[in-house]
Amino acid sequence: MKDLTTYYELSQEQIEFYEKNRFIKLKNVFDAETLEFYNKIISEQVEKMNTVTSKVEERDTYGKAFLQLFNLWRENETVKEFVFSKRLAKIAADLMQVEGVRMYHDQALFKEGGGGITPWHADQYYWPLSSDKTITAWIPLQAVALEMGPLEFSAGSHKIVEGRDLKIGDDSEKLIGEKLRVTDFEHVIEPFDLGEISFHSGWVFHRAGANVTDQVRKVMTVIYMDKNMILQKPTNKNQEVDWHTWCPGANIGEVIDTPLNPVLY
Repeated sequence: MKDLTTYYELSQEQIEFYEKNRFIKLKNVFDAETLEFYNKIISEQVEKMNTVTSKVEERDTYGKAFLQLFNLWRENETVKEFVFSKRLAKIAADLMQVEGVRMYHDQALFKEGGGGITPWHADQYYWPLSSDKTITAWIPLQAVALEMGPLEFSAGSHKIVEGRDLKIGDDSEKLIGEKLRVTDFEHVIEPFDLGEISFHSGWVFHRAGANVTDQVRKVMTVIYMDKNMILQKPTNKNQEVDWHTWCPGANIGEVIDTPLNPVLY
């Protein structure tokens, strides 16, 4: 698939938009043929790896938000082709204005029909990483209407420190939401066209609405970090778990360079 390897050229205006807002949505990153092919492969892999058997309404807020499967690239060579896309990795490097990026981990986020909200949160609460040079590619495998729960952003909210110590849940939705309502940061809620993907930084606050349709909102994500990222001493139990799960063998105070964290660009 040529879309995986050809470069997507960003304008200076797009790079500056990301620098200011710490998120950006980019149209026509992948064509319909590419997405149709990998939608099928990724969906089959999610079905194979998924162990959740309870009904949506029986789960807690986090469980209702999505089915979450990690590091599909280690389980399926075709998924690995997609996750290791030079096209995606170069966009990540260009937006963060770094020389190169390496993998933190991938994850599939499939919000089932009838699935609940994804509460307000900042991803980097979970990550034992020493700088904010982190970015997540959020890649819908189909067009996402508002009714399906597309990702929403509080533009520029990476400047807010309050709320960074909250894990995803009812408290983060309430407390971060209240804080954002009394600020001037724009709340961006938009559908995603087919082939449109977003990139957001580790500290920008974001959420997603409920999926009120009978279709699954299928999204693949890849989390990148500066290739020179240093492992910091974990500041909470979730970061401790992330260290040993996604960066096994990495040492505090040193560059994260393990078999699970290859340089992708």
